[in-house]
Amino acid sequence: MARAALRPLTTFRLRTGKTAAPEPAEPDRAQRARRAGSSRRARKAERAAEAESARPEHRPLPFPLRLLAMLVAFAFMVAFAVALARITLEPSPASAALVHSNLRPGDSLRAYLDQPALRDAVKQIGGNLLLGVPFGVLVPVVAPRARGLVRVLLLTATVMLLVEFAQGALVTGRAFDIDDVILNTTGALIGYLLLGRRVSRAVHARKQRV
Repeated sequence: MARAALRPLTTFRLRTGKTAAPEPAEPDRAQRARRAGSSRRARKAERAAEAESARPEHRPLPFPLRLLAMLVAFAFMVAFAVALARITLEPSPASAALVHSNLRPGDSLRAYLDQPALRDAVKQIGGNLLLGVPFGVLVPVVAPRARGLVRVLLLTATVMLLVEFAQGALVTGRAFDIDDVILNTTGALIGYLLLGRRVSRAVHARKQRV
């Protein structure tokens, strides 16, 4: 019993003392990368918000003016459709033995450019380009749901394909030509980029969200 009582107290204190709390580990590379990525995204979002707020606000025209613009564009579209029908669907019996269908893109273009007179080449290529320009200008105004470059080009190509099919199947002295469709669609592209996009934005501009 005496020996047990003389036992040093340090052993008891060491056994019953609290262990020191471990120091917090430093974040690893993955955590640091995630934090850096989130901070970069936040900065980008702030810059995008500032740029969006700095843009000038585009408001649509009042409804009466917008309706008037659509009616005027529709009248021009009807007049253009009549002119297009007279130009493309008018029979030409004298050319019946000369024309032939072309399903290979580029063949007619090479034939136009190989003509000895530059005037004839400009007339053929320029005429087909001009036939497509009104589509690019008027379609985005007449049909707001058709706004956008891809939709305008698809609509133009569809209409011109139908016209070419009608020429080849129903009209004497006319033939289907895929190059005419390409030139007409290119003309619509030019008209949309030069004027149609600006006019459609002025008439059918959307209010910016706050």
